Amino acid sequence: MKCDRKSCADCPSAAQKRSKEDLIECRLSRIRNKVLVMSGKGGVGKSSIASYLALALAQKGYQVGLLDIDLHGPSIARMFGLNGPLNITAEREIVPHEYSPNLKIVSIESMLEDTDSAIIWRGPLKHGVIQQFLADCRWEDLDFLVLDAPPGTGDEVLSISRFISDAKALIVTTPQEVALADVRKSINFCHKVGMEILGLVENMSGLFCPHCNRFIPIFQTGGGRKTSVAMKVDFLGELPFDPEVVAGGDRGNPVLNGGADTPFVRAVWEFVEAVLENLGEKVKGI
Repeated sequence: MKCDRKSCADCPSAAQKRSKEDLIECRLSRIRNKVLVMSGKGGVGKSSIASYLALALAQKGYQVGLLDIDLHGPSIARMFGLNGPLNITAEREIVPHEYSPNLKIVSIESMLEDTDSAIIWRGPLKHGVIQQFLADCRWEDLDFLVLDAPPGTGDEVLSISRFISDAKALIVTTPQEVALADVRKSINFCHKVGMEILGLVENMSGLFCPHCNRFIPIFQTGGGRKTSVAMKVDFLGELPFDPEVVAGGDRGNPVLNGGADTPFVRAVWEFVEAVLENLGEKVKGI
């Protein structure tokens, strides 16, 4: 049941300093959909998928939050060109960066004095940090909260499965077998912890050459779709490799901002529509 108070700061659990679980429940009740973006291995473009999903949903008019819980390798803040620390209110609430009126972003990187320092944390500390993020971030009412998890099935995704019981997993892969083998482990992980799987998306599924416009299968093709059929999960789309996506991330300016009509951009919109359809959401216009 959604909390009917204007702000979570008005919640008795905040005023009476009750358990963080109570405050998390209050905050999550104000968020309609929670999507955990995960992958079996690193290097498959998971953070890019999380970023473009959140940005595309915001551009469609939804209220979106993007939470980077990749504690050892946070990249979301840089991909959006966000600098400086997060603000903390007098009530000790974390105020997300407002990238646009429809998109708020929180990353552990924004809370580090030295963004190049290594985070050396054991499981219980990671669990506590994620709990604090969920309890203290002032998202208010959201249509979507997109969570960018680290690769694998370690402490961070276990924590999310505990704290957000209605989170749905969006699993990212690339076409080659070495990635697909780890994806199957991610799918089995979700089954074991009782997390619903939203679907599977294949990233870097070939390259449309910018010079000749021919399609080049960099790795191979069709692996993600075949895996989704074999593992009985929905297939949400294929996103081609685009060098401009890499350049845009390095500049802190995602290519979706430019209004370009490229194979990658068209694939993003098709992927987002598939996500919305699976969630039972009415598709809004751009």
